[in-house]
Amino acid sequence: MNARDNSNLCIVWHEHKVKRSDREKLKNQRGCVLWLTGLSGCGKSTIANMLEERLNEKRRHTYLLDGDNIRHGLSSGLGFSEEDRLENIKRVAEVAKLFVDAGIIVIASFISPLRKHRQTAKEIIGSGDFVEIFIDTPFHECVKRDAKGWYKRALNGEIENYTGVDSPYEKPEKPDVHIKAVESEAEEAVKVIIKFLENNL
Repeated sequence: MNARDNSNLCIVWHEHKVKRSDREKLKNQRGCVLWLTGLSGCGKSTIANMLEERLNEKRRHTYLLDGDNIRHGLSSGLGFSEEDRLENIKRVAEVAKLFVDAGIIVIASFISPLRKHRQTAKEIIGSGDFVEIFIDTPFHECVKRDAKGWYKRALNGEIENYTGVDSPYEKPEKPDVHIKAVESEAEEAVKVIIKFLENNL
């Protein structure tokens, strides 16, 4: 066994004297992850931004992890194959888990199209700290909202592996919060999410 094979033997978990409960007590809140999933154009980013704004007004400590922003840094080297999508979700989940340990309410806005990938995120973060929020907007409405023209390019064959076109999106079977975006304004959706948060966490 060479030095590289022995590398993991040098990694030891260090317990900290300041615990999650101590951090949460200081903030007067419980850390958790509000995981928004849905097709591109469904309204995730709009709802996520407004949600953080409203929680901030309530003096809650938050952090918003946005799918596009993450790919500018933490996941900048990843593509959109299933393997890369899974790696992206794993990285995001590990970061979100650290924020939760700090007592932060994390708002994670990611298409995260496959159920098994969202399940992986839930397992990394912990089921008791993971709230799955499905922003349910029909495909045709997402295409109509396509301000950047990505759906048009994907439908014309100019972009491959585009979710909802030639790459699948698997709807959550039993989301914790189900937002039917066409029927709900963003402000109403945010109120529903905050009510769930206050009643369950």
